[in-house]
Amino acid sequence: MTGLFESQAPRPLADRLRPTQLDEVVGQDHLLGADGPIGRMIAGGRLSSMILWGPPGCGKTTLARLLADQTDLQFEPLSAVFSGVADLRKVFEAAKGRRAGGRGTLLFIDEIHRFNRAQQDGFLPYVEDGTVVLVGATTENPSFELNAALLSRCQVFVLNRLDDAAMETLLQRAEQADGRPLPLDEDARRALRAMADGDGRYLLNMAEALFALPAPSDGSPLRLDTAALAEAVQRRLPLYDKAQEGHYNLISALHKSLRGSDTDAALYWFARMLTAGEDPLYIARRLVRFAVEDIGLADPDALPQALAAWDTYKRLGSPEGELALAQCVIYLGTAPKSNAAYRALGAATKAAKASGSLMPPKHILNAPTRLMKDIGYGKGYAYDHDAADGFSGQDYFPDGMARKSFYEPVDRGFEREIRKRLDYWAKLRQQRSGGDGPASAGE
Repeated sequence: MTGLFESQAPRPLADRLRPTQLDEVVGQDHLLGADGPIGRMIAGGRLSSMILWGPPGCGKTTLARLLADQTDLQFEPLSAVFSGVADLRKVFEAAKGRRAGGRGTLLFIDEIHRFNRAQQDGFLPYVEDGTVVLVGATTENPSFELNAALLSRCQVFVLNRLDDAAMETLLQRAEQADGRPLPLDEDARRALRAMADGDGRYLLNMAEALFALPAPSDGSPLRLDTAALAEAVQRRLPLYDKAQEGHYNLISALHKSLRGSDTDAALYWFARMLTAGEDPLYIARRLVRFAVEDIGLADPDALPQALAAWDTYKRLGSPEGELALAQCVIYLGTAPKSNAAYRALGAATKAAKASGSLMPPKHILNAPTRLMKDIGYGKGYAYDHDAADGFSGQDYFPDGMARKSFYEPVDRGFEREIRKRLDYWAKLRQQRSGGDGPASAGE
């Protein structure tokens, strides 16, 4: 019910421009087009329960309202922030009565990820029997935040962050609604779209603030350049939650850019994380991990460089210490890459688990007691330094276990030199044992 004066109250521009038809929704053609999954549902006149996953300001709530209108369902909105079990019970009871009268209910739950697992389980029977069509909206990865039973009953649709063309469409609608152009030059207009970072609601809020700016005192028309725009409106912080998916997405982008030796891209993702407020020490730890996992002995200096950058940041703090981390990013990005040590440990671990508790061969065991010496501990051990070339060629694997080759250095960086050493020792070992040489890790 609308209050007596509610219709006269001012409404924000973003609310006034909320789409009233599906074809007015921008940036989501992959879902709403004739070939899109939601577009096909609408065409077929049958709506399934769904989860709308996307960033803020991309149109999740608007889309849910329009879906209810298009399918003649009663729209029942709840927010997981302000609602509890009692609110859900009321909606479900009302939906049962409405269903008995021949009309369905679309239950829209904003920020559905904020409901706990038990509350999510409470939806299941009502979604299962069709009492409600559930449309949940979330900015978080549903696979992390929603339980499997609920996900199995809903389709998950990913809404796009609004691109530049969609943002320009919104600005044109704002200008049409206000009856005048925004007081911006072309560069400032482009910067305004970038400042909103894909959030349509935030863009329209900034446009409304610009429309409200007073004209210059000299009577000249107001026109802002990029610098003046930055003073007039508050820049939106990049979308990033250090405990959620954005955190893992950006560190993954940094790691894979380094692995791909794309140093410039790695610097970009590094800067993105810092700008968003990530703890630089977390990044430092990940750079150390990268040095041992993806470079290893292809460049033995990679690990000392990463540790030095970590230590330097701890000593200097921000912002000076961030330069040490940036230098490390550049070093790791330009270093030769090898995961041979990483794979070698994995292969050795697999062999260790498969072989059980095999004893070391007796000739390499110390014999501190007479009994141990009498039963053969240390017998036949060849002291490598006594050999002319410092290499005895003895077998150090357990008795009964065939020799395996776990470490296979790549032909890049310092590992090229290591490969020469390994080949030299393998040749000597074969000559002195009279065997066929080392076996591969898979043998």
